[in-house]
Amino acid sequence: MIAANQHFAPDYAVAPGEVLEEHLAARGLSQTRFAKLCGRSSKLINEIVSGKAPVEPETALEFERVLDLDARIWLGIESEYRLRLARRAEAKETAAAVEWKNEFPLREMKKRGYLKKSASDAEVVTELLSFFGVGSIKAWKTKYAESAIAYRHSPSFGSNRAALAAWLRLGEQHAEGLNCANYDRQKFMKATQRIRRLTQKPMNKALADTQRLCSAAGVALALIKPFSGTAVSGAAWWLSPRKAVIQLSMRHKTDDHLWFSFFHEAAHVLLHSKRNTFVDGMKDQADEIEAQANNGQETDLSRGANGNDSSRRYRPTKTRFAPSPNGRESLRASSSAGSSTSAGCHGRV
Repeated sequence: MIAANQHFAPDYAVAPGEVLEEHLAARGLSQTRFAKLCGRSSKLINEIVSGKAPVEPETALEFERVLDLDARIWLGIESEYRLRLARRAEAKETAAAVEWKNEFPLREMKKRGYLKKSASDAEVVTELLSFFGVGSIKAWKTKYAESAIAYRHSPSFGSNRAALAAWLRLGEQHAEGLNCANYDRQKFMKATQRIRRLTQKPMNKALADTQRLCSAAGVALALIKPFSGTAVSGAAWWLSPRKAVIQLSMRHKTDDHLWFSFFHEAAHVLLHSKRNTFVDGMKDQADEIEAQANNGQETDLSRGANGNDSSRRYRPTKTRFAPSPNGRESLRASSSAGSSTSAGCHGRV
């Protein structure tokens, strides 16, 4: 008979399959014979022994009748074992989450208002997932870390991939808020020819007109201040089949570099796959793809409708980020004479 005071309260957890295997050995029962006595398949008993299948309440009652061991003990062993596995997995996930969040420029993201200044590790992880618009770290990795991102070979600079992903996300948010027409390749080609002539105009006027021309052709232009650790000049990708994005960092803070980066990214939009994200200034980019973008921006995009070269010598001005009255940072263009004007086209920075 089953003792009335039998209960299960160990200070450790063992797999129920191990306990079952010991009882079968003590009774000289094979798994096949035991399965027949329980009215179960040999496959199920084998999976319980190996830990692949749990001990369900109905199974525990059958074990109780055959082995004279209270069903509550079997369920207790199963519960403690599964709880132990869950805690082990949770600890592993927590450690991985903390390691993941620490890859980001957290101090800078907090300073710029994208994260709360005081928050626990768990809260920061949650905020980061919300910032990226994903439900889990796995989903983030699928979208950013493991997506088809093509990088240009840069022998002198490299970027923190997490900081780069945060910068790209800011561009994505900015592009989502821009009202653009459906992408039209011919319109964008004509727009780039008109933009070539804008490079000699004051920076604030040129950028505002550039954004307007791009939007009319289905291309969102985003000027986003880079995070520390992102050695990136620009990027090009598709927010949707009908909306392309050109994102510029103005890392070198000169207008000649800005325009070079713009036309380089424009060439990616015009020449290359809509499935990839092209990041200029990073390592690992296929040289052939970048050569095509460079050739495209130096030839096709630099010629007007009549085929004549429309490129001109750049004015020696610089563009910088400066504080604005509301505490945010904005883009400003300053001439060699020292005057400055607010850029008319800037992303959320």
